[in-house]
Order: sequence, then structure tokens, then C-alpha cells
Amino acid sequence: MSQQPDTIITLLNQQQAQLDALLLLLSNELTALTQRDAAQLDLLVEQKSDLLQKIATLDQTLAQFPELASFRSQDWFIEQVTQMDKTLAACKQQTQVNQQVVEQSQLTLQRLKNELLGAQGKSGLTYTSKGQPAVDNKGPGIKA
Repeated sequence: MSQQPDTIITLLNQQQAQLDALLLLLSNELTALTQRDAAQLDLLVEQKSDLLQKIATLDQTLAQFPELASFRSQDWFIEQVTQMDKTLAACKQQTQVNQQVVEQSQLTLQRLKNELLGAQGKSGLTYTSKGQPAVDNKGPGIKA
């Protein structure tokens, strides 16, 4: 192998390692979501943002590689890209799972809020223009 294939193989291996790290971060994010660990979530979001930026930068580097077109038809390249596609698909699936957990958590919080509003005062319970429950506080009372 010449220097060119070695260089692109190194770049592809780096990209695979970054995708593997992203999948691990997404898995850790799910754990933090289910445990409602806000501090851990903040840390993971920051790490994920940094990693996504690195992936994008390396992707641009790969796209500008001078011999890329000639490597695309070679078996080793196709195999490497296929493996990265599988990892990327797993990342997308994990992201969808995480999104569903977030949406379910938001719905649970909304139901809890509605229950608390309802318990606070049935007489003052009204609805907003969007159909959301709200408590209408009139103050300490009306004096005639």
C-alpha cells in the first residue's frame, strides 16, 4: 500500500472511532434521562456537541481527499464505509429512543402540572386559548 491508502484508512478509522464514541454518549444520555440526572445531561450534551463538530470536520477532510474517487470502488473502502453506516444507523436509532423518553417525560410533567393546578383550586381552574389548564387567581377576594 502506498501512503495515500494508509492516510485514508487512518482517517476512516478515526471516523469510526468517533461514531462509536457518539453511540456510547447517546447510550449514556439515555441513562441520564431515565435517572433524571440534569448535571450529567448537561455534561453529555456538551461532549456530544464537541464530538459532532469533530465528526463534521473529519467528514469534510475525507470529502476533500484527492484520491477519494479511486478508493470508492475498492473492497476495503466499501467495507469500512458499510461499517460506519451501520454505526451511524445505530446512533440515529438511539437518538430516536432518547427523543421518545424526553417526550414522555414532558407529557408526564404536563399531567402532573395539570393535576396540581386542579387540586389548587377547582373554582379558579380555567383554560388558556390553547386549551391548557390554568388557575385564575382573583386575589384575596372581591369587596362590594
